[in-house]
Amino acid sequence: MRNHLTIATRGSKLALWQAEHIAGRLKDRYAGLEVGLLKITTQGDKILDVPLAKVGGKGLFVKEIEEALLDGRADIAVHSMKDVPTELPEGLIVDTIPAREVRTDSLLSCAYDGLEGLPQGAKVGTSSLRRKAQLLALRSDLDVRDLRGNLDTRLRKLEEGAYDAIVVATAGLLRLGLKAPKQRELAPPEFLPAVAQGALGVERRYEDAEAAEMLAFLHDERTGAEVAAERGFLARLEGGCQVPIAAFAEMAGSELSLTGLVADVRGERMIRRAQTGPAADAGRIGKLAADKILAAGGADILAELYGEAPGA
Repeated sequence: MRNHLTIATRGSKLALWQAEHIAGRLKDRYAGLEVGLLKITTQGDKILDVPLAKVGGKGLFVKEIEEALLDGRADIAVHSMKDVPTELPEGLIVDTIPAREVRTDSLLSCAYDGLEGLPQGAKVGTSSLRRKAQLLALRSDLDVRDLRGNLDTRLRKLEEGAYDAIVVATAGLLRLGLKAPKQRELAPPEFLPAVAQGALGVERRYEDAEAAEMLAFLHDERTGAEVAAERGFLARLEGGCQVPIAAFAEMAGSELSLTGLVADVRGERMIRRAQTGPAADAGRIGKLAADKILAAGGADILAELYGEAPGA
């Protein structure tokens, strides 16, 4: 068993927390193991003045990190799974998904309690079209504005009065111990999260059997199945950050249910469908839910946003 591992990670506070969390668990498990962090700036970290939906492309927050794995500068990488494309580069695999953190979103404000407490036309900040569509479906009067940057930056802009409220992932707040004066969860079934929200993934080279053996204890079967279903849903829709897509999978015993959503960017057309089946068929459950949505009008929405329907 090797005595040193290098973890590739983005350099934000949240990404470093995630990498250090995995490093700590590995060091607790293997006495004498040294773990180093390789901090990498990704394209998504560099482009902060353009909405994610307009940047385009997939893998904005992982491509440079995956290059470090492929060229041997790093042994493993720790990602937020919601940032990881459903198609990985040849030679890489993500087969370690630790137990998930809370996957909801949270609406933060300095003055207002919850979505219903916001005044008419309130300015709400978010970088996510998924959040924007669901916010507008619930409150069409809101002025939803783009908000990029790390969690500290977004909270600072809220405190400075640039927004009446902002929406962020609850998991990031919990991991970094951050909060706002007013805070309310936006949770299923009314408000669906991003695919794999709240879940971490550990990526490695496919042929690195020793790393696979060392990481195996970190994997959580329940989280792994839920994430597989959600990513199956996303893969069938060929989804990226240019379209509002949400999914919420949940296990009960050996059964897994998934509720998926596709919407237009104004939240005026919103299609939800659910699928249930054995957890062993997680990926297929996600694909079946996606097929239901495509047949119910989701294909038309996606064709408008992508220029063609998935699989066309």
